[in-house]
Amino acid sequence: MSEKEGIGIVKTQYFTFAEPPQDIKLVCGQKLGAITVAYETYGRLNADKSNAILLLHAFSGDAHAAGYYEGEDKPGWWDAMVGPGKAFDTTKYFVICSNCIGGCKGSTGPSSINPKTGKPYALEFPIITIADMVNVQKQLIDYLGIKKLLSVAGGSMGGMQVLQWVASYPQLLRSVIPIATTLKHSPQQIAFDEVGRQAVMADPDWRNGNYYGYGQPERGLAIARMIGHITYMSDESMEEKFSRRLKDDNYSFSFESDFEVEGYLRYHGDSFVKRFDANSYLYITKAMDYFDLSNGKLFPSGTTADIRFLVIAFRSDWLYPPYQSKEIIHELKMRHVDSTYCEIESTYGHDAFLLEIEEESHLIRHFLNATYEQAK
Repeated sequence: MSEKEGIGIVKTQYFTFAEPPQDIKLVCGQKLGAITVAYETYGRLNADKSNAILLLHAFSGDAHAAGYYEGEDKPGWWDAMVGPGKAFDTTKYFVICSNCIGGCKGSTGPSSINPKTGKPYALEFPIITIADMVNVQKQLIDYLGIKKLLSVAGGSMGGMQVLQWVASYPQLLRSVIPIATTLKHSPQQIAFDEVGRQAVMADPDWRNGNYYGYGQPERGLAIARMIGHITYMSDESMEEKFSRRLKDDNYSFSFESDFEVEGYLRYHGDSFVKRFDANSYLYITKAMDYFDLSNGKLFPSGTTADIRFLVIAFRSDWLYPPYQSKEIIHELKMRHVDSTYCEIESTYGHDAFLLEIEEESHLIRHFLNATYEQAK
């Protein structure tokens, strides 16, 4: 694959820090170490290290944002947005994407080996927060020698991390792009997460979190993912994609999956359990539920940093509806922050932030160009 076509072949890198006794203290009060962070980079860091952009993934994402792994034909989760000439133009910017702690895609999480026991942490892994994820990302940025990020961008849970960067390290940011996200989870969002967690924990194969060596609680985790997929789509997108179409010509008059939408949900539930850890599902959804930067906490010192904001929402997103993005903008306007709000017309629901490439690319490309010119 030539550079003009995309990133090409990439490799995941690993950064380990906080070796005992230098464990880091988490928001919950417990300590964690050593910590490994899986990350990927695209493009080149310029001489003064002023062109770095940090991308932050959504709930079940990972560090593989763009390009291809050797021998695989599936690109990274935002490949259409990252690469030469794309929204995050790697001929111009140095793009970094890391896997969050608590996950299962290379960064330290509940499936990692606890150095004190030699066994997977399971539920001995401490409860983590979005702030903990960002604090670990800050360690990675320091390790790379970057003093100030040109931008931090992400959608959904990635957008929460973007906002947490503003609250925790405003002096390190020139701009941010929170997409399809919120300052806090609503009761409905917490409710969906809790139903998913209960589905996992109700599976007898969960074994109170100690299922490593026995096999995943597949049924419970698959159901949790099926619930999630319903919230990622919109009523209109489901009608367009499935309507009431049957898999076969007639009803089976059984509890098999008659409708295409049933088969779709079962397929995605079953495939999810092959790539994601059930305990990570519990820990990360809890981190999202604890997240709360409302009521002035986005700028906890009461002052406003010199950060440019591009806030993007999608009209049909009912999981993270536009009113939540408008609440972010209200917070910014109250403090006279340089901010732009764009609400994209889309039928895709919450999935739009991964699918509305043309609209997002146009907005982000111009926003980053202006930020980069100002930074010179």
